[in-house]
Amino acid sequence: MTDAAALPGQPRGAVVSGPATARTVNVLAPNPSAMTLDGTNTWIVAEPDSDLAVVIDPGPLDDVHLRAVIEAVERSGRRVGLTLLTHGHPDHAEGAGRFAELTGTKVRALDAALRLGDEGLGAGDVITTGGLELRVVPTPGHTADSLSFHLPADRAVLTGDTILGRGTTVVAHPDGRLGDYLDSLRRLRSLTVDDGVHTVLPGHGPVLEDAQGAVEFYLAHRASRLAQVETAVEAGHRTPSDVVAAVYADVDRSLWPAAELSVRAQLEYLTEHGLIQG
Repeated sequence: MTDAAALPGQPRGAVVSGPATARTVNVLAPNPSAMTLDGTNTWIVAEPDSDLAVVIDPGPLDDVHLRAVIEAVERSGRRVGLTLLTHGHPDHAEGAGRFAELTGTKVRALDAALRLGDEGLGAGDVITTGGLELRVVPTPGHTADSLSFHLPADRAVLTGDTILGRGTTVVAHPDGRLGDYLDSLRRLRSLTVDDGVHTVLPGHGPVLEDAQGAVEFYLAHRASRLAQVETAVEAGHRTPSDVVAAVYADVDRSLWPAAELSVRAQLEYLTEHGLIQG
């Protein structure tokens, strides 16, 4: 879910299905929109010599797409061994139940309501299906249940909606919280610094080859937006809709409802930190 313009230097064209790293393949869902960019990226992750694959974010409830994902797995000589969710928004998770039915797999997620099977996901968990090492990284903020998945062998991280391939994500108030989101961005930055992650495999948009640059841009963008919101409030713009009109005047009006969610999260953050009066 995007609320801003493209990242500097990043592709603006359509995302295509296909290999992204040695262990990952993207199957693009046919659900493009202002909020989903080119559509949802459904990721197939597998060790090169394994007969099992992990599917991350089956996407919307669209049988044609779900079967296309299965066919992509089968063409590689594999079968689906596990389904994972980065978070519960319908464009990522609505098709998970049907996908599990088609593949006979369990669905693991942070939110218990989204799971099919006994096992959830949490900090420190490592997915080892088919010999993978896929580390679970809690990245709340966009939503409370947002997760990322670190793939050390490819020096990559699958970020769901926490970092997008184009634009910046909505902090979806009230479920999403800006303080949590900023902490999550710093957590991802530590992966780029301490663990050598250089590739972002996002939930929407193109693959990013400069993970650290993307994280730094996101942090700078959030700091800039916060300053703009604080200035707008000081200028007398008190309601979220008034702040959106002042701060997001250069953003397509079709995205203003999403921007208002982020503004509400920003106002909450500024109030909690004593920077504006509630």
